[in-house]
Amino acid sequence: METKNTPEKPEKPEKLEKLEKREKKPVSPEKERTFVYTLARIVAFIGNHTIFPVRYHGRENFELKAPYIAMSNHNSAVDPLILAYPCKKYEFRFVGKKELTQNKFTAWLLNKGLHMITVDRHNSDLAAMRLCMKTLRDGYVLGIFPEGTRHHEDLMSEVETGAAVLALRAKAPILPVYIESKPKLFRVNHVYIGKPMDISDLAAQGFNTDVVEALCGRIRETFHQMRRDAEKK
Repeated sequence: METKNTPEKPEKPEKLEKLEKREKKPVSPEKERTFVYTLARIVAFIGNHTIFPVRYHGRENFELKAPYIAMSNHNSAVDPLILAYPCKKYEFRFVGKKELTQNKFTAWLLNKGLHMITVDRHNSDLAAMRLCMKTLRDGYVLGIFPEGTRHHEDLMSEVETGAAVLALRAKAPILPVYIESKPKLFRVNHVYIGKPMDISDLAAQGFNTDVVEALCGRIRETFHQMRRDAEKK
């Protein structure tokens, strides 16, 4: 009586086995820890506790579960470090102007190392908008400076409508962060983290110019109130 030999499974090539072992599972936003971002955190820690001291108020509000938009006024080039430092749970994705990535090194450092999303402020940048939406859908924190520039007449005197459009489309809560002033040598800079802004009432009204302008006004008033509250302390 003949017996049928079952064919043996072909052995995987050694290189393929090694590649499969090296393959990493996707890292959740809560567990993401990259080298350059961690190094930036260390730099922020040293600066915030020595020559440019920063005192944070309302740090517990950063316990908010992502996705959300961390929104701040803009006073200096180091505002991203000031804004992101107290959030231990997530690595931020910041929106930054394309002029910051004019050479290969800064492009690598900001885009690859620090997760910056490059935006063309002078044109309708749909690619950047889509990337921002994807960032929020994937469960990350998006950092935005809606004033668009460090040079402005008053706090939130101009709020870029793109920030409001993004928040409405993503239906993401906004966490307002008020940075009191520019960093000054050995002078404490106070930073106030507010309660999340619920914009569900505006999002429910549909998407049009009036709703966008209403949200811009709400953002402006929220920051003015935070400044008034800070001045009383």
